[in-house]
Amino acid sequence: MVADAGSVVAAVPLPALLVSRDERIVSANEEALALLGRAIEGRHFITALRQPQIIEAVEAAFRDGKPARARYLSNDGRQDTSFLVFARPLTEGTIPGVLVCLEDETHRAHAEQMRRDFVANVSHELKTPLTALIGFIDTLRGPARTDPAAQERFLSIMESEAGRMNRLVSDLLSLSRVEAEERVRPTARVEMRGLVAGVVRAFETLAGDAGVTIETELPPEDIEIIGDTDQLRQVLWNLIENAVKYAGRDATVRVMLTGPGYEAKVRGHGVRLRIADTGPGIDPIHIPRLTERFYRIDTHRSREKGGTGLGLAIVKHIVNRHRGRLFVESTPGQGTEFTVVLPVG
Repeated sequence: MVADAGSVVAAVPLPALLVSRDERIVSANEEALALLGRAIEGRHFITALRQPQIIEAVEAAFRDGKPARARYLSNDGRQDTSFLVFARPLTEGTIPGVLVCLEDETHRAHAEQMRRDFVANVSHELKTPLTALIGFIDTLRGPARTDPAAQERFLSIMESEAGRMNRLVSDLLSLSRVEAEERVRPTARVEMRGLVAGVVRAFETLAGDAGVTIETELPPEDIEIIGDTDQLRQVLWNLIENAVKYAGRDATVRVMLTGPGYEAKVRGHGVRLRIADTGPGIDPIHIPRLTERFYRIDTHRSREKGGTGLGLAIVKHIVNRHRGRLFVESTPGQGTEFTVVLPVG
């Protein structure tokens, strides 16, 4: 009968083990052995399931004859993991006991934490300009009611804060749309050479005002890929805008397009888009987190420049939708280069 119990436990698609009435583990499937240890069979269940909440759930299932549940926390060497544990009494067969199953909910817990962080970040980003607007409105109604110079100054700041909120809402809507479409491959044909040239032309005035020179290196012939024109334009816009804003006066921004040719990163033919600047560069500690939502290297400077902290997150999701790859290389004091590799078809 132990063999029969073992066959049943082995068939469970989750980590599972059977605890007999004498409180010993009589069978465990491969998933449970990998999670809890290879030598748990035959041992008292407390030595394998060491956490008090799980022990209490198993004991409750024995005592009350009813299902019980608990949470099991562990670590797989890379991250904390979380399992929902189900303890169900078995009354049929010659070996009555409790079947214990562990359902991995790490990804669900991680997604929930990301949602909470996102809501907290959005609330914080909106609260700051809203608080400023409310304060200036009170001032304009009170002490500055008859002071035209103060009114002009405060209205200018209010316009800036309202613009910041508008950019934040626009980026949030863009991010939401991009995330919703991320698993849907684009089907239109996009001429990349003309697209890059058009976006660069649109930046001539902004670059001139910032004292930045934009140079382009484009192939002589047109290059077509399968993609979404509006989204690829947004990728270009966000990357070039960041370079122009943060490279600093007298810097140079180079926009380069090469291909098509074989690209190992996309396992096929692709094009390579590179935006490089001669600015101050980025400390390597920041590079792995650059595409996180609301992550900023310098929060104060980013807000001064009108940044929302969402631009590179949008770029990442658009590149993912196109089954491309995004890379960042930077050396402090020597500039930064963003590279986007996109498959041709």
